[in-house]
Amino acid sequence: MAAAPPTAWTRAALPLCLLGILDGEPKSYGYALLSRLGDAGLDGVKPATLYPALTRLEEEGAVEVEWGAGDGGPGRKYYRITEEGRARLRRDQAAWGNFSRTVASLLPAEAEAEGEAHEQVTGA
Repeated sequence: MAAAPPTAWTRAALPLCLLGILDGEPKSYGYALLSRLGDAGLDGVKPATLYPALTRLEEEGAVEVEWGAGDGGPGRKYYRITEEGRARLRRDQAAWGNFSRTVASLLPAEAEAEGEAHEQVTGA
């Protein structure tokens, strides 16, 4: 299993990842988002990082919030991507692709070869 990415990388990519998850679901809530992030390999994300990121996305109009009944407990805050959020997702996804290609072009060839070998083995 690959080492966890540095915290700063995860924090920087978190809004993009959250929008990507929410784009594929009608709505979701905090714990489910943490679970999805963890399943994808970003298991170091803590609630203290997640909820401020979701609040910023809401303030920017990229997600909207609705309260719903909890499963036998208190109400639950659900997050849904907006059309503005989908537009941001498309822009940020393109920018991320350009950024990652630029970074890859600056890495030594052996690191690139190791990445290709990893992709062949894992299919990633």
